[in-house]
Amino acid sequence: MKMMSGAVAINTFREAVRDRVLYNLVIFALMMMGAAILVGQISIGIERLVIINLGLSAISVFGLVMAIFMGVGLVYKEIEKRTLYSLLSKPIYRWEFLVGKYAGLLLTLAVNTSLMALGLAAALFYVGRPFLRSDLSVVVGIYFILLELALVTAFALFFSCFSSPMLSTLFTLGAYVTGVFAKDIHEFGEMTRNPVIEGTTRVLYFLLPNFHNFNVVAAAAHGDSIPFSLIWQNTLYTLLYAALVLLGASAVFSRRNLK
Repeated sequence: MKMMSGAVAINTFREAVRDRVLYNLVIFALMMMGAAILVGQISIGIERLVIINLGLSAISVFGLVMAIFMGVGLVYKEIEKRTLYSLLSKPIYRWEFLVGKYAGLLLTLAVNTSLMALGLAAALFYVGRPFLRSDLSVVVGIYFILLELALVTAFALFFSCFSSPMLSTLFTLGAYVTGVFAKDIHEFGEMTRNPVIEGTTRVLYFLLPNFHNFNVVAAAAHGDSIPFSLIWQNTLYTLLYAALVLLGASAVFSRRNLK
């Protein structure tokens, strides 16, 4: 079973790296970092802050586009091409298929994020700034972006199990945006002093993915240290939340009539 999931993951990765759109996004992100160098040269004295801010933001935005654009089509494309039927006729469970697809896309995102991270490192090196111990916060920031993308990919895969790519894209974007503002929604509910609204926003706060804790761009740009507790908490949170979403996706996909 593990071998079958691994085979699906490898095949998904191979298909993803052949996608021209994927390469275009990586190139565009690297161009953004080149622009960060120019802006940094204009902003005398704050080159590091500008480059890291724009660099991490580019990695996050284009990583998000990759995760959603590719994630919503993972199941749909297999059904459209009718390759899913021949695959499921083999000794593989549907949940194994989903796990393999998820792992393959995560590997793709990790490789492309690494390439963009190298572009950011090259930008910092180009402006003549030596790498310091404080730059570890930038590495942590990139790691948090990967965790964020892992959650977004899980949602994209979940929605793709029962809806079209267009609707899956809208649903995933909605989950991401509300997750980014989950903390603000909760605080707004407390400010209203209305028991119904306060209760509703509290439930939403605990149900929605809390992407606020993954945003350490400002801290990384200023060279602030990131607590180790936040690293392991975000890691554990991502593992548990992604597992629950994939479990839901497996439940939905197992009951779907593919005829």
